[in-house]
Amino acid sequence: MKRLYLLFLLLSLMSTVAFAQRVALRTDLLLWGTTTPNAGVETSISRHFTMALNGAYNAWKFGNDMKLNLYLIQPELRYWPCRKFEGHFLGVHGHYAYYNVGQIPFFSGMEDIIYRGDLYGGGITYGYHWVLGDRFSIEAVIGGGYARMEYDKYRCAGCGERMGHYKRNYFGPTRAGVSLIYFIR
Repeated sequence: MKRLYLLFLLLSLMSTVAFAQRVALRTDLLLWGTTTPNAGVETSISRHFTMALNGAYNAWKFGNDMKLNLYLIQPELRYWPCRKFEGHFLGVHGHYAYYNVGQIPFFSGMEDIIYRGDLYGGGITYGYHWVLGDRFSIEAVIGGGYARMEYDKYRCAGCGERMGHYKRNYFGPTRAGVSLIYFIR
């Protein structure tokens, strides 16, 4: 719960820094496709740079003991070569997530296993932003980088038999999204 308060505090601070600047609220449609509610805020910090902070939280309970519970925080600094909030951009992002996933029947090897742990790391992002009008936009992003995962592996939800503690380093795709954006100012 303390981490959710930290996310709220960071979002509040970002919006107060944005005096007389453009502020955008955003949501990632790809995350909604996984039943994960999410939101973010982005504000301009100079002529060619913006700062974005995205968060997601999934606490849904599924009837078949399937777990897809997580919370995610992903800050990003973006460079816009021409005009901010228009066209191409490059970014540097970080990410932290706590997850509790498993017993997913349509993924091979996850039918009877639950993974519970932390993920953190960072990477680079490329994206493109399409302006739809004065207040609305859509953007697509893809990114790659590093993620460190530390997790416990359990055999099933009911018995809770712990199979071990694991650590894994990952290099590869770390970000993909299609976001709907609304501009406040």
